[in-house]
Formats: sequence, C-alpha cells, structure tokens
Amino acid sequence: MGIIYRQAHSADQLEQILELQRENLVEVLTEEMRTEEGFVSLKHSLELLAHMNAVCPHIVALDGDRVIGYALSMHPSFSEEIPLIQPMFKRVKGLLAPGTRFMVMGQVCIAKDYRKKGIFRGLYHRMQVALKNDFEWIITEVDDRNQRSLNAHYAVGFTDMEVYESDGRTWHLIGLPTASSS
Repeated sequence: MGIIYRQAHSADQLEQILELQRENLVEVLTEEMRTEEGFVSLKHSLELLAHMNAVCPHIVALDGDRVIGYALSMHPSFSEEIPLIQPMFKRVKGLLAPGTRFMVMGQVCIAKDYRKKGIFRGLYHRMQVALKNDFEWIITEVDDRNQRSLNAHYAVGFTDMEVYESDGRTWHLIGLPTASSS
C-alpha cells in the first residue's frame, strides 16, 4: 500500500503524534542516540496539539493507520502559547518584510524504523502543497547540536535566515518557500 501523507484529522492520529514525540524527546535518549538519530525538544499537550491542528492541520505520514512521522503546523497566532518559542517568533517577524505570510513548522519526527526512507522529504513536500495558497514561508528553528535534523532540513531546501546564540546554545532559524512546490 505504501506511505500516505495527509493532514491530521483524528484524535487517534494526535495521540499517536504525542506517543512518537515522547519516544524521541531529548531527555529520554542517550547522547549517542541524540547524535545518530536526532531528537525533539518540546512536549505538547493533547489540548494544545488539537487546538493547533484545528487552526492549521498538522502533516502526518501514515503506514496503514499508524502515524510513522509528523510535521507540526504552528500558526503565528500561537506565538504566545509556548514560552520557549516566543523569542523565535519575535526574531522571525524582525527578519521578514511586514505582511509576509508564514507558518512555523513546530516539530518534525520520524519513527526510528522509517528513517532514511524519504519520509522527512515527503512530509515537507505535503506541507508545502497544503500551505502554498495561504503562506509564503515555512519557518523552523533547529538546535545546532541536532546536526542530523539540520542537514535533513538543508537537503529539502531550507536555508539559514539567521544563526544566533541563546542560553549557551546555537540556533539556526531556517526557512523554506512554499512556492517551490509549484
């Protein structure tokens, strides 16, 4: 049957996103696993994930009915919901021309058994297609320690908008134009 990419549409899919997130949080992985496999930094509540999905649906990769990858959509209206990313939204607004329409990709994760199979690229392609009529940019931020994620983002077309230091860490604020899917 193959992998299907679509916008998340059920509570079960949101629960599966959270389970995949829990399995890949930076604090539950060894240093070796973080280096080799990458990691995610933020935990979302089901309530916040559902609210975000209602405004702009997340993108999921499905193998049958199993969520094996996701890319979360975070509309700028959520810029105050997660304190850890408030500074990122301020930086983005300072870098883009006034009125530029952008969506933040809030987190991307692929199940371990499905990595290196093009799922990452498939999620972003589907996100570009889903967002291209309403947004000009997909923007995200990657911790410099997560080189696997950073290199994967560069490989699908993201470019650095800004690299900066915060709280002793180096961050890459990166962007992908949605029009490149046309």
